[in-house]
Amino acid sequence: MTGRLKGMTAAVTGGASGIGEATTRRFLEEGANVVIGDIQTMAGETLAAELGPRAISVACDVTREDDVAALVDGAVERFGQLDIMVNNAGIVGARGPLADLPLEQWRATLDVLLTGTFLGVKHAARVMQPRGFGSILNMASTAGVHGGLGPHAYAAAKHAVVGLTKNAAAELCRHGVRVNSIAPGSTATPLVAMAHLDDHEAVDTVQERLATRSPMKGRPGLPVDIANAAVYLASAEAAMINGHCLVVDGGVTTGSSSDSPPYSSAKPFLREAGKTGLT
Repeated sequence: MTGRLKGMTAAVTGGASGIGEATTRRFLEEGANVVIGDIQTMAGETLAAELGPRAISVACDVTREDDVAALVDGAVERFGQLDIMVNNAGIVGARGPLADLPLEQWRATLDVLLTGTFLGVKHAARVMQPRGFGSILNMASTAGVHGGLGPHAYAAAKHAVVGLTKNAAAELCRHGVRVNSIAPGSTATPLVAMAHLDDHEAVDTVQERLATRSPMKGRPGLPVDIANAAVYLASAEAAMINGHCLVVDGGVTTGSSSDSPPYSSAKPFLREAGKTGLT
């Protein structure tokens, strides 16, 4: 299916690489105009040039409110409207045990992951609310819905993104604006390659590593998997989905693994005091 986002305009923060780049590409394929907002200005400009006139790049540091406001206003100026806002920009941020985490690193992590998302929601709502239409997507993480899957500051921020999404959805729905979040599992991106291998260019290698750990029989999480989820949530097909967190992790957070699950082989019915069989 194509054309699900035809005539719409989207802004994607962190849209120049990884999940953001895949989302930008899929949105273009589905007919949307896309404004790439990224601190990686050269990568954003290169991508926009490759994709053609329906894509533009705007320098955007999501920790700066003026930058986020300019991204939103730039979308409206260039394409006449903003229908979709994807708050995707992210970092891993502070890493290490709680007792050793520097406060400034904690704050800097939340500034990008949580405050940056808040600013994206705020300014998207500013232009969507008067029109009575819009879809805001916030990038959460499996670390935001399950403990032990990410560093402390990252996990705290992503849990907060899920909560902010629900609250924003409750406020903005009466104005025709839906707000949802996506929680990716480990996905083969430069960010994950850096976190796993200390090399942001080793995406192929980290993809191979993720494949060996995936519940889906050697199928790693790919950026396009998250982009496809974003297309769905942004489209009219998801018109009644609001305040939801869509987990895209191959089942990791349900306990799925590539090994046989517990209790997967037939055993006698087990009763009290070690007795077996039905009474």
